[in-house]
Amino acid sequence: MNTSTKIKSFTDLKVWQEGHNLVLGIYKVSKEFPREELFGLTSQLRRAVVSVTSNIAEGFSRNSYKEKVNFYYMSLGSLSEVQNQLLIARDIKYLKNNDFNKLAGQSVIISKLMNGLINKIKKIHS
Repeated sequence: MNTSTKIKSFTDLKVWQEGHNLVLGIYKVSKEFPREELFGLTSQLRRAVVSVTSNIAEGFSRNSYKEKVNFYYMSLGSLSEVQNQLLIARDIKYLKNNDFNKLAGQSVIISKLMNGLINKIKKIHS
């Protein structure tokens, strides 16, 4: 995105865009999880990854920078849950190594972007 472009919506945020791609990727791979995991790991993983982008969206709409940062930290917490659940899915052989590597790498990118956004907001308001 061009840095001179005004961010008008949470969908303009690079971190949300990357998070959305992670949501899509996790939904795709988790379709292959065993049926008996539908209300277990599949559900937990999907809820956690959706929470990542949902907290970004909610934080974006807040007027107080403290509230924004709080929601962005909640997003990071959900991202950590996703990372843990991906490790579990890989270790119990629900995920192929290449799928795990792709999704885990995507989660690291999101973490870096989110931390950068939080630090920028804190710097502006310090």
